[in-house]
Amino acid sequence: MSPAAATASPPSVPPTYVIGHRNPDADAICSAIAYAAYKEARGDLGYVAARCGNSNARIDTILARFKQPLPLYLSDVSPRVRDLMATDVISIPENATCAEALELLDRHHIRVLPVTSARKGVVGVVSMAALGGVFIPRVSEPRAMRQVNTSLAHIARALHAKALHVVGEKRIEELFVRLGTMDLSSFWSISVRENIPASQSIVIVGDRHDIQRRSIELGVRAIIITSNLEPDDDTIDFAKERGVSLIVSPYDSATTAWVVRTASTIERVIERNIATVGQDMRIADVRKKFSAANAHAIPVTADDGALIGILTKTDVLKPVQTRLALVDHNELTQAVPGADEVTIAEIIDHHRLGALNTAQPILFINEPVGSTCTIVADLFRRENLQPSPEIAGIMMSGLISDTLHLHGPTTTSKDALILAWLGSIAGVDSKKLADEIFNSGSVILANPPEKIVRSDHKVYEEEGVKFAVSQVEELGFGNFWQHAKPIAEALGALRDEERLAFAALLVTDINTQNSLLLVKGDAGLIQRISYAHVEQDEIFDLPGIVSRKKQLIPYFSSLLKEMAADGALPTASRAPFRKKR
Repeated sequence: MSPAAATASPPSVPPTYVIGHRNPDADAICSAIAYAAYKEARGDLGYVAARCGNSNARIDTILARFKQPLPLYLSDVSPRVRDLMATDVISIPENATCAEALELLDRHHIRVLPVTSARKGVVGVVSMAALGGVFIPRVSEPRAMRQVNTSLAHIARALHAKALHVVGEKRIEELFVRLGTMDLSSFWSISVRENIPASQSIVIVGDRHDIQRRSIELGVRAIIITSNLEPDDDTIDFAKERGVSLIVSPYDSATTAWVVRTASTIERVIERNIATVGQDMRIADVRKKFSAANAHAIPVTADDGALIGILTKTDVLKPVQTRLALVDHNELTQAVPGADEVTIAEIIDHHRLGALNTAQPILFINEPVGSTCTIVADLFRRENLQPSPEIAGIMMSGLISDTLHLHGPTTTSKDALILAWLGSIAGVDSKKLADEIFNSGSVILANPPEKIVRSDHKVYEEEGVKFAVSQVEELGFGNFWQHAKPIAEALGALRDEERLAFAALLVTDINTQNSLLLVKGDAGLIQRISYAHVEQDEIFDLPGIVSRKKQLIPYFSSLLKEMAADGALPTASRAPFRKKR
């Protein structure tokens, strides 16, 4: 879903999406909901709880227990054309005149006009530069300087003229402009030399009756009489008799001649070989199109080709309105796709610091506690804001899930204090809530292997080595052993697909506070793992290890530093790249 489609905040307030990491766990979802509620309680507008991954049985149980909807799903927050394009597009039909195009360009202070067909499809564009090329005098081509491709109706409209007698007024034809300002004896000699037939000639003349009658005798296509000087009745009758059109212009001869040239249709100046973009295209990709096409503006079209907007080079440089508040992570490798292209305004987290740069100072709260929900609850408490019982229950759930009900190694005294405070507000016994959460369903039984290995999946980089660790929590290891082989195959496929040096799955038994570790990847690293093998070479027994953040990742970091010192760092998978579906 696009960020632009969300309607949770007033239109005048840019949305700030409070969002956890990819493949979110309970703490990521619960802290997003709670932080948005905290911001609302403070009177800060536009904060919307969001997620960038699917739910699971545990999250569904928590949300149902406290009557909270699943946060808004955002698969990608990369700025799109629809976020920056202008929708009130000024366009022009393909049968319009240069005069009409020039008027629109001048009135709206724009440089490019999309040209549309009768069905609103994009035919091309007309630019000020292209129009200028038509009207710049070319003394080496006097014939071309007098040429117009238009109809008499277009000429009369451009001049705001009075049509006394017009024959075939809507017919588009190639015509040539002549000024009747010279002596009658030499008036037509130049046209004869340039081989311009009378039937294609438009004569612009003042009150020179001799020129007017001679033009009618020759059978010119039309006579345009300037300065509102209407001819006498005999001249009008003579023109009607000979089938010559008569038009009276309010302008002088020089102005009339220039305006007649602008009455030419835009057919010759339409740039037809142009790029168009759809409204869902990423701005990063559009920038490449601008560079390749050297265009000032690109029309935006719907699936049926209809014009729906326009995007200029200036537009793609505008700041994007989308803002993010990251919760439960601070690394771009774990953030929603496109996070590096929008504004990261705030970060609330309890993990180690990753490599993340921002364009300006931001609010960054990072505390060594057991869960992000602990931090958010403490923000409520410090500002004397009491969450609703439902939001208090949501924060209890995230805290219980991440600390294994205060039994995990990351648990602090602050977690215990906050849990008790939240329990008093929610009116919920934390032990009963923990039982309900941890009994809410097995991730392994409820999902196919490829989804299991992506459950609470995070990507890391140490010593230049990229790897991933996923984690599932189960009541015992029975379910894992029943499905160990397909899970191992899925983990290997994940490693290949994401070009990782290795991928690991930590399966934690909530009851015994022990874990099993499944690793797929570099053989040299696997050989250095000091924990005991269990049945298969790639499965290890990790007694007392339940925290990926505080126990497993530091262990892998030490292994990689050791391998770096030995010059034996693992390399990424060389398996053929398979595009994600």
